[in-house]
Amino acid sequence: MKSLYVAFGGALGAVSRYVISKFINSSFSFSFVPWGTIFVNVVGSFLLSFLMFLSISKTDISQSFILFFGTGFLGAFTTFSTFAYEFLSIFLTQPLRAIIYFIANIFLGFFAAILGMFLGRGRIL
Repeated sequence: MKSLYVAFGGALGAVSRYVISKFINSSFSFSFVPWGTIFVNVVGSFLLSFLMFLSISKTDISQSFILFFGTGFLGAFTTFSTFAYEFLSIFLTQPLRAIIYFIANIFLGFFAAILGMFLGRGRIL
């Protein structure tokens, strides 16, 4: 049964990532970087960190929900492989742009995870 929670969450997360990423990238087709990938990774980093730190302080979050939403949905919603591919594709022709994309993705993702940690713990510092 646990595998079904992960599978169903993963299916929803993958479809959500595809739709959101395509929408953002087509809306900002003139953009300097692929904002769709940055968006899903930053939002996913925040939500996973928030969920995990909230689950530490609140014992009433079910393990089934964590498997469905944390492991399944957010695991499929975020995408390191697309980030790596996009970075390398950009790097081949525009190394400086690729480095900016890399730094933005990592910095914003960690910032979002830290914010999720603080909010999930229920305190700012």
